[in-house]
Amino acid sequence: MNNMPLISVIMPVYNVEEYVGEAIQSVIDQSFANWELLIIDDGGQDASMVICRMFTDKRIRIISQANRGLAGARNTGIAAARGNYIALLDSDDRWDRNKLLMHMIHLEADSSVDVSYAGSRMIDAAGQPLQTAMRPQLTGITAADILKRNPVGNGSAAVMRRSSLNRAAFAHPDVPGRTCWFDESFRQSEDIELWLRLSAAHGCRFEGIDGLLTDYRIIAGGLSANIARQYESWERAIAKSAQAAPQLIARHGRQAMAYQLRYLARRAIQLGDGGFAWSLSLQALRAGPAMMLAEPRKTLTTLAAALAARLLPPAQFQALTARYLGNGAAA
Repeated sequence: MNNMPLISVIMPVYNVEEYVGEAIQSVIDQSFANWELLIIDDGGQDASMVICRMFTDKRIRIISQANRGLAGARNTGIAAARGNYIALLDSDDRWDRNKLLMHMIHLEADSSVDVSYAGSRMIDAAGQPLQTAMRPQLTGITAADILKRNPVGNGSAAVMRRSSLNRAAFAHPDVPGRTCWFDESFRQSEDIELWLRLSAAHGCRFEGIDGLLTDYRIIAGGLSANIARQYESWERAIAKSAQAAPQLIARHGRQAMAYQLRYLARRAIQLGDGGFAWSLSLQALRAGPAMMLAEPRKTLTTLAAALAARLLPPAQFQALTARYLGNGAAA
């Protein structure tokens, strides 16, 4: 009898004691049962791992390491994974109970799909739904689409073929014998760097499926709170991608910058920093004025929200937007 799991779920854990139990339970509750969950203890200091060890499901494995960051923890998990498919789950998010089943059907039905993903609900720190969601483009995905809009959307959305992921594997430059899929020199933007490498350099096909199958949690003080550092990391990812796909970056890089600046403006709005949000919104328009024609509603909404955040008293702005953005949160 073959007892090997079909899907390996990789979940890095670092100081997330408030949320990690929900994330684990959402895997245990999956309607598709042939999985293993690899919890990567990335050297945190809170009670996260105490909570993880309370779960006794035999499909769960815990691997401990000194802190290597999100990319390094994911690489450790992928290296230990036994499944033919790799699913990523951040430890502050959670899944719809049919997520793995739906992706399994998608990938088994079409062998040309390398990376499967779906949309995401947005929830606040308490797990309550917000009135916003990620509804990405699902079909006809090109490397340019990934560069400009990143349809995968977040780190808990993707389910991939292990064989496809292995196309992008490389030896760690400083640690003999360690294999990387995510670039461990990135502490942010590691997702988009890998998606671009898979698509532009290795010809992997991305396709989404209907539904909002991930609950993506908006948490105050998350990694994206440092907006300037996030933008610098994104620029590094684009610069690295330019080495493998110079024509792609030359043709679409400016427009991709516009979308990224607009995204960061929306994060600044969530933080209540209206001045910074307004500045980023104007920079986005200067970088890619065609964005106003391509996505007028989202662009105008961002401008209006940035202006409101700039002009209104903080308490009034927060009360006005809490059901859409959460309470002073950033993702």
